[in-house]
Amino acid sequence: MEKHHVLGAFASFLLCSSALASPLETSVRPEKRPGGSEVSRAAVALVTTPEARQAAARPALRPAEAAPADRAPADPAFDAWVREFRSRALAQGISGTVFDRAFANVRPDPEVITRDSNQAEFTKSIWDYLDSAASETRIANGKAALAQHGATLDRIEAKYGVDKEVVAAIWGLESAYGTYRGTMNVVRSLATLAHDGRRGAFFEQQLIAALKILQNGDTAPETMTGSWAGAMGHTQFIPTSYEALAVDFDGDGRRDIWSDDPTDALASTAAYLARYDWVQGMPWGVEVQLPPGFDHALASKKTQKMPGDWARLGVVGMDGAPVRDHGTASVLLPAGAKGAAFLIFKNFGVIARYNGADAYVMGVGHLSDRITGGAPIQAGWPRDDRALNFSEREEMQRLLTARGFDTQGVDGRVGPLTVSAVRRFQSTVGMAPDGYASLSVLTRLRRNAPG
Repeated sequence: MEKHHVLGAFASFLLCSSALASPLETSVRPEKRPGGSEVSRAAVALVTTPEARQAAARPALRPAEAAPADRAPADPAFDAWVREFRSRALAQGISGTVFDRAFANVRPDPEVITRDSNQAEFTKSIWDYLDSAASETRIANGKAALAQHGATLDRIEAKYGVDKEVVAAIWGLESAYGTYRGTMNVVRSLATLAHDGRRGAFFEQQLIAALKILQNGDTAPETMTGSWAGAMGHTQFIPTSYEALAVDFDGDGRRDIWSDDPTDALASTAAYLARYDWVQGMPWGVEVQLPPGFDHALASKKTQKMPGDWARLGVVGMDGAPVRDHGTASVLLPAGAKGAAFLIFKNFGVIARYNGADAYVMGVGHLSDRITGGAPIQAGWPRDDRALNFSEREEMQRLLTARGFDTQGVDGRVGPLTVSAVRRFQSTVGMAPDGYASLSVLTRLRRNAPG
């Protein structure tokens, strides 16, 4: 199966798992997936009216109210796993008292298993995603958040050298500026996923980190709430990322990312980006226009050139001038040859350390641009096209392999090897070799299927 390079602990597998108007459940965290995929959940919850914002800002239900674990039926297999896990946790320095308090009345949560199992089926096109990620409502709310928390964000920017608009954009995508932080008991969710076994080792690691957070006194079991996958707080840190990089910016002795005050969460997000060498003032990307006859094989993150060199190839800004020199850049075609084109810079990769999906990175980057007063994306999108669903992506991989363009496995996830196979197929049938796994490519594959 194909691999891709995504750093961090939990990635991007969450972006395509839910509708846009539900609580955002991404996390700080890339996770390697089969098929070299770069999909992630970034459900962008829109708060469209003052009344809705007030309702969303009300205190979250306690986990016991949102998920009544104490009334769930007993599960002997889960109870046996908890006993075994307790020994492993204590061996890693967790006190018995902390463990027993955290696991009091914890039962497996069937909703967590359902949501984890249904991730692959949800698919959203890049233009639909960006329409919501940088909607007029989200832009307006982002400007309001910058105004309300401007002094805090200025201090955070000064300390960590991370542009405040980018921090605000992550906040906007992850929790709609704090209005959807998640109400599920994190210990229960992680224990459910660890016991379930599909990614048991990873979620057990997260659970140990969550217990260390409790042992450190940063929060209590009843207030450690978050998403179904264990992402927590205003900017949805998973426990291992929290343990490594969360900060106590307000100086109260706790790294509190859960409370209504977003200070520690925003500073922790900046600290995270700074840890991966964010360059202040550098754009994530710049929209560009491509010349007629552009070699679409050059649209790859592996192909990096200075903006001046791209300009000599006809790749220039939307104003027709060479893009400013911000360092080496690659051409990104998120919707293939028929959509918008971008030169992306080092900071694109830094945001990708937070969440590895290109769609998420573009969502953060474009929202931050719009909050700052930047223009909408000017080029059109192939809106008469649609994203392939999971079974169609599997079918594409099977057909490509049957035609001799081996994707090295069928997993329904479009990663680098599948992109390469699509490019090679496109070249043989006279299509622009942009590597975009579109419905038109699948249609052509079906038409030319062997036998």
